[in-house]
This record gives sequence, structure tokens and C-alpha cells, in this order.
Amino acid sequence: MKIILLENVRKVGSIGEIIDVKRGFARNYLISKKKALFASKENIKEVEKIKIELNKKDQNKKNEASIISEKIKNKEYTIKKLSTENKELYGSVKPSEISKIIKEIDNIEINPSLIQPKKEIKSLGTFDVILNLHSEIQSQIKIKVISQEEN
Repeated sequence: MKIILLENVRKVGSIGEIIDVKRGFARNYLISKKKALFASKENIKEVEKIKIELNKKDQNKKNEASIISEKIKNKEYTIKKLSTENKELYGSVKPSEISKIIKEIDNIEINPSLIQPKKEIKSLGTFDVILNLHSEIQSQIKIKVISQEEN
């Protein structure tokens, strides 16, 4: 299915590009999240007109992402979780929990879908987590999971 991108999408393409993607990816992700439009003649003309504006918006998003990246780059956040004697967690640390802890400590809102642990956090210890803040900007933080002593 041919679509026109309305913003830069990592590993897919850049603004105004007409690309061929699978129907499900186009409908369920790109179009529903307003990242793309069907590649009809009218839409192609429309995107050509607003391409400069879209580039400005993307540049603003990129600037915001780089500011956030500088604030939290290589920071370590501590999360307390219940654990067993052999240092395994009851459950795991999810991106939504990481998002909450960043919001509480640094007052920076990061969508959980942008948070990508390098491996699943299911035990105590320190873990690397990648934040995809923009299609061109990634940041890395550390999550330290410590035992929450039962009272």
C-alpha cells in the first residue's frame, strides 16, 4: 500500500516520502497515529504544500527531544519492588513504571511506548534502558531495581 509520510519515522522514511508498506502497518499504525496519509493525487499535492510546515514541526520536536535527552542522559533511577530471596521480582518493571518515576523525579513526561529496556527487568540490579525520544535522537538511562523490604 502506498502512503505519504507526515513525519520522520525511524527505519521507515522521512517527511513527504511516498513509500510502500504493508496494509496493516499503514492502517493500524501510521495512518491511525496521523504519521501518514494514503498516497492519492489530492493527498500528494496537499503534502507538497505543507511540507515546509511539517519540517518545522519535526525540527521543534527534535529540539525538545534533544533538551530532554541532555537532562536525563546516563541518569540512574531507582525503583523499589518486592522480590524473592533469590533476587527475582514478583512481576517485572514495565515501561509505564519507568515513565512514572521519570515524571516524579525530573518532571519530564515520556510516553511509555518510547521506553525500551535492553532486556526484560525481572530481577534486582541495574539495567540499561533506551529512550527513543525522536526518530533521530536516542538516550540511555539506567534503572536500578532494589528490594522493597516488607514491613
